[in-house]
Amino acid sequence: MTEARPNAAMRYVLFDADGTLIDALNNQRLVWRTWAERYGLEPDEVYRVALRTRPMETFAQIAPDQDPQECLAALHELEDEDVRTGVYAAFDGASELLQALQPGTWALVTSNYEHRVRGRFARTELPVPEVLVDAAAVKEGKPSPVPYLQAAERLGAQPEDCLVIEDAPSGVQSGLRAGMTVWNVNTLTAVDGAQRHFGTLRDAVGDILAFASAGPLPPRPQGPATPK
Repeated sequence: MTEARPNAAMRYVLFDADGTLIDALNNQRLVWRTWAERYGLEPDEVYRVALRTRPMETFAQIAPDQDPQECLAALHELEDEDVRTGVYAAFDGASELLQALQPGTWALVTSNYEHRVRGRFARTELPVPEVLVDAAAVKEGKPSPVPYLQAAERLGAQPEDCLVIEDAPSGVQSGLRAGMTVWNVNTLTAVDGAQRHFGTLRDAVGDILAFASAGPLPPRPQGPATPK
């Protein structure tokens, strides 16, 4: 067995969950469509806003005349039901990647809630790490750096030794603002700011594992690198 490196020489990988490890795009779209129809709103417009804002901000924009707490309760009800009955799949390469990483060197950082993430991971047979930072764990969500900084602190990691794997612009900005290396997966084109872009998670598996097994990072260059 390979002896673990001392903490100062370790690298860490911090993953978003939905859209990065779990394919939940159709589930999210269906949940928001059902929610929008309950309130007599145009589903595509609601979903467009929801993609870039947290739920309470979404409600303020598209349903300012509604009680936001009632809106949130209805959304949570639909999301919990989807975790129980929706169809989910892990992205190709996710299981292989997570199983290969050393315990204590990776974390999940999600804008969702822990019980839903655990439910989805159980249904797709993905391992759950020791550190999981969810929406309830922080007052400021992505694109604030707070979620990723909290994950690094709980792992005992320095931000400069962390690699963030994200699919969404808000998550990419969160990782960058935390002072971390950020790679973008599962998008047709690179998200602005990401140092590297991979069309699929599968394309990134070898590079992520190479990152995790190497020594301390050299100084990070300024600005995004040329996408892969």
